[in-house]
Amino acid sequence: MKVWLDEEEADKIVRTLEKRDWERGIAGMLMARVGLRSEETTTVTPGDVERAKDGESWRLKVEGKNTKGGEKTTRKAWLPDDVEKSLFNFARERDISDGEPYLPVTPRTVQSWITNDHGTDKQGTGAADVLARDSEEPDEWEHVSSHDLRRHWAHLHLVEKGVPVRVMMSIGGWSSYSAIEPYLTEPSEKNILESMKAIQ
Repeated sequence: MKVWLDEEEADKIVRTLEKRDWERGIAGMLMARVGLRSEETTTVTPGDVERAKDGESWRLKVEGKNTKGGEKTTRKAWLPDDVEKSLFNFARERDISDGEPYLPVTPRTVQSWITNDHGTDKQGTGAADVLARDSEEPDEWEHVSSHDLRRHWAHLHLVEKGVPVRVMMSIGGWSSYSAIEPYLTEPSEKNILESMKAIQ
């Protein structure tokens, strides 16, 4: 089941992860702010961070899924300045070398940090579980998964911020329009009003 998170909900998930521990917070940022898939968060290293050609911006080299099938592809994801700073501090504090992954865990572990999967004690420890217990409407969090953070990132940039589709395909790792098309959903009421007022 697809869950469409708004900015506030995505931020709640990342903050909940950060409160639990630093590793989970890093995973949340990489998915919600950089658009990485859960399996990609487990492979990126400090050596994958590089300055863009403008000398100011940051990019992150990511080897990931080929949406056309076949061998994995390599892309350069956009890395917001504050996320780069967090990654730098994390690597320095944990003494992670350039070739070591930030998160030496399995993709399933990263997914469980997010997913409402109700552990053996029926008190799940994923961010969605925590938010469900603290929410007046716990059903909102019932089907949240790690991929919903990437979906949020794609929708936010494609629909709400108007980043060109080809740019998003390049930085997000979609090799065809048909692969990215599902993220082009209806804009928010706020976005509609702001966009139409701007052309009056």
